[in-house]
Order: sequence, then C-alpha cells, then structure tokens
Amino acid sequence: MLVIPGRPGKDLCDPHLGTSRRAILRAGAIGLFGISLPTVLRLQAAAANESTAAAKTPPGWNRAKSVVLVYLQGGPSHIDLFDPKENVPDNVRSTFKSIPTKLPGVQYTENVPKLAAINDRYTLIRSMNYTPNGLFNHTAAIYQMMTGYTTDKVSPSGQLEPPNAKDFPNFGSNIVRLKPNEEPMLPFVMLPRPLQESNVVGKGGTAGFLGRDFDPYTLFPDGDDLDMRKMERIRVDDLQLRSDVFAKRLERRARLRELIDRTMPELDKAVADYKLDEYYDRALDLVISGRAREAFAIERESTKLRDTYGRNTFGQSLLLARRLVEAGTRVVEVIWPKVANSDNHSWDHHVGLDKRMKDQSAPMLDQGLSAFLTDMDDRGLLEDTLVVAVGEFGRSPQKGVSTSGNGNSADGRDHWPYCFSAIIAGAGVRRGHVHGKSDATASAPLEDAVHPTQLLATVYHACGIEPETIVYNHLNQPRELVKAQAVTKLFG
Repeated sequence: MLVIPGRPGKDLCDPHLGTSRRAILRAGAIGLFGISLPTVLRLQAAAANESTAAAKTPPGWNRAKSVVLVYLQGGPSHIDLFDPKENVPDNVRSTFKSIPTKLPGVQYTENVPKLAAINDRYTLIRSMNYTPNGLFNHTAAIYQMMTGYTTDKVSPSGQLEPPNAKDFPNFGSNIVRLKPNEEPMLPFVMLPRPLQESNVVGKGGTAGFLGRDFDPYTLFPDGDDLDMRKMERIRVDDLQLRSDVFAKRLERRARLRELIDRTMPELDKAVADYKLDEYYDRALDLVISGRAREAFAIERESTKLRDTYGRNTFGQSLLLARRLVEAGTRVVEVIWPKVANSDNHSWDHHVGLDKRMKDQSAPMLDQGLSAFLTDMDDRGLLEDTLVVAVGEFGRSPQKGVSTSGNGNSADGRDHWPYCFSAIIAGAGVRRGHVHGKSDATASAPLEDAVHPTQLLATVYHACGIEPETIVYNHLNQPRELVKAQAVTKLFG
C-alpha cells in the first residue's frame, strides 16, 4: 500500500492543507509509463531546488535574531516631534522650532535634538496610518498594534474587557513560540509596567489563546509611575537559587526525578501531552545558568553609560533591554513608563502639551532612545536586532478640537490614528531614510502609508516568519498571525 504524507489539515476543508485526490491518482498512474516513484520524487526535488536557488530572498528576510519594541503608549504628537509643518494655520503649527537633522532637507522639532543628530542610523516612517473603527481609544488601538487584530468587544467609551484566554496573542508570544530560544534565557520580557488604560490592565500583552507558557516574563518594579528610581529596585527572586540550594544539588534532584520517572511509565504516558520534562528542564537550565540574573544586573554598567541613557525609568529600561538582547532574549517590550490617560510624563497631551512635551516626555524619549540606538549600533547589536519605536496613534493636527470625545485645551491635541510617525532600525533596515510622506498639515499620508498590521508583518518577516502563518485559537480555528504583508521597502 502506497501512502503519500501530506500536511495535516486540522479537520479543515481547504484542499491545499492536505494530500489531494489528484495527487494520489497521479502517483498511481506514473507506473503505467515505466517511471518509478523514486525517480519522480528526485526530479521534483531537483526542480524545487533550482526554483529556490533562482528565487531572490526578499529584503530583510530572517535578519533579526531579536526584536525590541519601544512602545510609546499614549500617542506622541508627530507634529511636535518628527514631522513639523511650515506655512500652516496657527492652530496646526507646532510651537516648537524646527531644527535640521543629520539628513539634508529633513527636519525635526527642537524637542529631539539627539535623535536628529543620529537619524543616519535608522528609518523614520512618517506615514503610519489606519482608519479607526472604535480605535480612537488607547486600549483598543494598543490591542491592534500588539496583536494585529481589532477586538470584538468595545464599549461606547472605548474600554475593553480585561485580558482573557480568548485574546489574540501579543506578537512577541507568537515569535517565541515559532522561534524558540536555543540557549537558557528568558525568551520574552516586558518592562517596566503593563499596558494599561484606566482599569483595563494587560490587554494585548499576553499570549492569549496560545496559553500562558508563552506569556512574557514581566518585570514591573514596585513604585509609582513617577518614581524614576524604580529600576534600582529590580527583584528577580524567581530566578535566584536559594542560599541553601546549590546548582549541583539541584542537578542531583533532577537526576533523581529522572530515575523515578523511568519506573513509572504509565504516569509518563498519562502526562506526555503536557511536556513536563521539557518545561522542567527549561526552567532548571534557566535557574542554573544564571544568564538571566546577570542580564538584570544593570548596576554593573558604568556610571557614565547609565547617565547617558538617563537616570529615569525609561532610560534604564532601555539599558536593560540592551543587556537582555546580549544575553539571548528573543523579544523585549519596553513600555513607556507612564500610563496613557494621565498627566505629567504621559504622551496623552490633551492639555498643556507645550510645557509637558518640552519639560517631561520629549527629553526622556530623546535621551533614552538616542543612547539606546547608538549603544546598540556601536556594539554591533543592530546587525541582527530589529528595533521599533511607535505609539498607538498620533495627535490631531488641529489643537483644541475633540476627535475622541475628550476635552482639549487650546494647546492640546486629541487622538489621531490617520497619520503618525514611527522609528525602525537594525536587522537590515535602511539607514538614513525617511519612508512615506504626510500631507501639508500631517493629517494623512501622501505616499507609502503603513498600517499597524503591516508594521507587525514586517517584524515577523524580519524574524524569518511568514506573516500569514496559520495558528489555531482556543476553538481550534485557523487564524493568520496577521492579515498583511511586510513592507520590504523599509530594508536596504
């Protein structure tokens, strides 16, 4: 009996997921013409190899070993940072002066002089864009940015239900599931605070229907959002060996467990589906190796370098992100350290934008992100690390108007998903490039618009993962990682 193996279709009707009737008939007929099945298979393999060799690898494909998302939760104003406009009405024009950058003809505002001085090391996207459908709210927009999907349940106020096991996975969870770590290191780390708006905490930041095994390791130090020294109090007790338990003793216990397991084959069979050995060994290796504990020890960095990043929660989180990448972490998400719908260092500038942007949020972003990109580049880590810095949307071109039902002062800007900016660097991304262009008032893209789902597709692409790879949700239904294609023009 001849059996032709095919890909399992998981009880689907899609003919391309399994062996077709036509393929079986074709295999049965080849003997009639004196051609053996091995010969046909060899010819097919040779043809496939030639086709593969002839096909050009898409730009940026599989260049990233690690990904760092610098998530500017709250929605920074693109007009007051990276896309200033001249010859526009007073209620549109930024109050901040435009300054030249390293790239001729490209201007930023005076709020980000350090990033302006190194924009020959990254690509600025000026054409992020999507048409909202209940996504004027932070939490709904965050969910889209992190998962590639919009949620079904959005209340009139825009709020969502809390995270649950039916959610689509955070992109980091998808990556570490499909590209597991090869060394004993935390695969996915999120810091220094959860994604949050009001009482909705963590939406879009979990593994959702993939299961908790692929949730990020969360490093959320104690302290208020404005406690800029909280990174000095990092606690990683679950990665520490107790003082009375040495690595050798732990290894002996592991060998004892293996001996007991060998005498209990029925038990092994009963729990085989749970992969207990795999999870135990992974945890044991992580604790014994000490790699994660070493990565978290940012106090070992020089005082000068720590000062360069900025002695605040954001700067020190970025420094820690660099150390985690060096140690082998696959995905790091650095969340802006101030919750969206709040004042002070938040990007949610409905009121008092001029003062808050100048004195609080912009200097912290400029110092921390410029130091991170420079440090990563100087150490060669940008060669195989993709860095993305983006918020969930931009701010309205017109000041003092309401686009989301919020009140805005004369110098405040409301939520604006139709046009905003992002920074992307490393892993083959073009250096010194501006992708896309906004219109005269930065209200909409004029060319090369990039949807958040396309940005996520680009991240998957850089990791060597097809964006439309199928995963199965909690109901065993097939779902694409993201329904979009990578923007390969971002790569050199």
